[in-house]
Formats: sequence, structure tokens, C-alpha cells
Amino acid sequence: MNIFASNIKLLRKRKGRTQDEAAFILGMKRSTLSGYENEVAQPGIEALLEFSKYYGISVDTLLKIDLSRLSQSELSQLERGYDVFITGSKIRILTTTVNNENNENIEVVNQKASAGYKLGFADPEYIKILPTFHMPFLSKEKKYRTFQISGDSMLPIPDGSWVTGEFVLNWNLIRDGQPYIILTLDDGIMFKVITNRIKSDGQLVLNSLNSLYDSYNIDIKDVREVWKFVHYISSALPEPNLPRADLAQTVASLKKDVDKLKKQVTNAQILRLPFDES
Repeated sequence: MNIFASNIKLLRKRKGRTQDEAAFILGMKRSTLSGYENEVAQPGIEALLEFSKYYGISVDTLLKIDLSRLSQSELSQLERGYDVFITGSKIRILTTTVNNENNENIEVVNQKASAGYKLGFADPEYIKILPTFHMPFLSKEKKYRTFQISGDSMLPIPDGSWVTGEFVLNWNLIRDGQPYIILTLDDGIMFKVITNRIKSDGQLVLNSLNSLYDSYNIDIKDVREVWKFVHYISSALPEPNLPRADLAQTVASLKKDVDKLKKQVTNAQILRLPFDES
């Protein structure tokens, strides 16, 4: 059975629909739907669009991805409207909330909510219980979300800071050397400086500001959301950078101390008397 026929049959059964019920919703005869599912007939572009609209899955995915090979988690994400197989240049669906004036909220994901967000990011019931706020100086034409980060990998941005990001639709536009909030199902929320390798090898390189942490690669197929860094809020002051003049003075002082120690060691060796055992 070809991929499309297998996919529409699988999706129909997961919805608990008979061929009669699904055909009625799709606006076609049951015999036509049966023909598509059993490879007797091939759908035209209008039928493909109807299937895509009904199941909330891109035409590309219906035609190219064998859904029977996906995990239950991945299938669940697809059925909730988040097509993880849409390429970076395509629009991806974002679950969001609005206020009484129909303006986009900025949802807040704190450290305790991070684990739940990893699985519930595409679930409207989960997103709507997140706390929200607004920032009047941010554009109303863009979507923002705030995440509380943990750890010291992005120092001087302190542990526990609140990092706000702008939702990125086109992942091919991720700029090298810029900070982003990345969501993957395996590692959850990560705040890193990115090197974009999507076109060359389908990967992103994640870099830390803290030089104690090594860079590492992730496959773009494992990424679920990308948010471009906008600003952060913290109650802690970042560690001050040492001015260049002070740094030079510190280095010179250390060199002077090292030279002094070397001189003391040399003098001690000179003053050491030979030991005569006779």
C-alpha cells in the first residue's frame, strides 16, 4: 500500500470514523474514499487539500511520511495540529492565547512548568493555564513567550533569569551567533547561541556563553519550537566585566609575583651547601 493510502486509512481509524462518516465530512462519496484508501484511485489537488484540512496535516506529510512508523507521541503531536515534518521554510502552527481585546498574550513558562511544556507546548488546554502578561514596548504584530532558564551555561545571564523570545516561523532564517530558545522533546527548553547548519547537514550547533561548556549539535528534526532572544529580566546583577586597564594591571601583577617566586627558588638553589658524606 502506498504511503498516502496507508496514512488516510490510519488517520481515519484513529479518529474513530467509518468510511461513510469520513466521506461525508470530506464532501465525497464513500466509494471515492474507499478507492483512495485501497489505491484504486488517486486524489487530485482539491481532494488532497481537503484531507490536509480535515486531519490538520500538511500535504507533504500525507504524501511522503509513513505515519505508521511514528511513535504515539509524534502521532499525538500531529493530531493536535503541530506538523513536525513541515520544513523550516513553511509555516508551523503555534498554540497561543489572547486577552479580551484579542491581543496576543505573553505566556510565562517557569522552571517548574518546563517539564510539562515539553509535552504540552501544542496542547491548548495546557497553554491556557500558563500565567500571562503584556509588555507595551513589544510589537503587537509578533508572538512572544517568556521562559525561566536554569543553570550557568549562559553566564553572565544569571541562573533563574526570565528570557523572552519572539516566535520563529522560518528556521532557515536562524542567524549564526545569535541567542535563541530551542525546544526539543528530548532535552526540553534550552537557551543557547546558535550556528545554523540546517541547509548543509540538517543540524543546529548549540553554543554556550560560558566557556566551560562545550558546543554540541542537534538534528533539526528533533526541534519543536524556536524563539529568537529579545531580552531578559533578572533580580540578580550579572558579574561585572573587568575593564581592560584593570585586566592588564592584574596580569602584570601576576607576572611580577611569578618572577619573584622564580627568583626566590633560584637564590635558594645557590645558597644550598654541598653535603660531604666523607
